[in-house]
Amino acid sequence: MTYVVVENCIKCKYMDCVEVCPVDCFYEGENMLVIHPDECIDCGVCEPECPAEAIKPDTESGLEKWLKVNADMAKNWPNITIKRESPADAKDFDGKPGKFDAYFSAEPGEGD
Repeated sequence: MTYVVVENCIKCKYMDCVEVCPVDCFYEGENMLVIHPDECIDCGVCEPECPAEAIKPDTESGLEKWLKVNADMAKNWPNITIKRESPADAKDFDGKPGKFDAYFSAEPGEGD
């Protein structure tokens, strides 16, 4: 089992999760974070830290797309271990449906 970042992270990009991760398995894109599935130790400490509830265990059904997004993007995006401010309009996007098609960016973020 591993944890996976899902659609609600897009345009919210809260970074509370990176502070608690003991193995630094988060990677930063332009407008979301992902978890590297080969680095995640399945400890689960990140899941309750996400204000957007955008981190799920891969045992939940229907996450195949997000497992692939996390694995693929973690290879190309920089590692992030330090919490920074989330976007000023993050709360406006929290819970909005259809964010992947409308807003997902494969561009890398800043990283550490």
